Amino acid sequence: MSEQLFEVNGIELCAESFGNPEHPAILLIMGAQASMVWWEEDFCRRLAAKGYFNIRYDNRDVGRSVTYEPGNPEYTFEDMADDATRILDHFGIAQAHIVGISMGGMLTQILALRHPERVLTVSLLSTSNFAPGLPPMEDKIMDYFSKAAATDWRNVAAVITFTVGKWEILAGSKHPFDEKRIYDLAAEEVKRSRNMASMNNHGMVTGGETYLVRTGDIDVPALVIHGTEDPIIPYEHGVALARAIPKAVLLTLEGTGHELHHKDWDTIIDAISNHTTLSYRTR
Repeated sequence: MSEQLFEVNGIELCAESFGNPEHPAILLIMGAQASMVWWEEDFCRRLAAKGYFNIRYDNRDVGRSVTYEPGNPEYTFEDMADDATRILDHFGIAQAHIVGISMGGMLTQILALRHPERVLTVSLLSTSNFAPGLPPMEDKIMDYFSKAAATDWRNVAAVITFTVGKWEILAGSKHPFDEKRIYDLAAEEVKRSRNMASMNNHGMVTGGETYLVRTGDIDVPALVIHGTEDPIIPYEHGVALARAIPKAVLLTLEGTGHELHHKDWDTIIDAISNHTTLSYRTR
């Protein structure tokens, strides 16, 4: 199905669906500074082939969804979590399984607490509730992202180079870094973007604190998936998150970084499928 650009409650969002609308719905929420293209089409089609109607979409300030002036996001994390319900409303979906990665996993937690009636299960990839005492990101991440201010966001080649470098520094050692694949996705992202500079607004968004301290109140089955070599949200965050959510199961990806590497897809897709199927059997 081709992309759809639509407006709900005054917010313009872009989404794309895969699979049979009669099948159980999965909503995919991407992380910060990344559009929906990083939920790769083949990943979405493989997930749909498991018997799901799955949807990927652009968060605010990335891809073809609404953008704001760089440096001035006019929304909160709560607003972004509410966008997920806007997507579901547009597709006429009352309840869905929610899969979120990184910031998208944080939004998934907020969504499960803010709109529990819309959520069947949650799958939380490479994310955290950022509880006190958890280890910080590695210094190399801060050093790399400090270069963002010097990037000419009007220069396509410079933006692609920055994006490829970002994903390389986030990768683990388990799989070879597929520079060609990442380059092609970065080029697609730039081509689809309304304003690439606006993606940096994600680092300035506020809110969510009152929900993230309540992850123990999430009352749906939860699957936590985390790589042991995640340099931006260290593995200990995933372990702590799985302990905090009463119905959580932890899947450890040895040697995987902060990434959705295609060689991990089968493991991740099978885990999500088993998790969502089991939730029906145990009700």
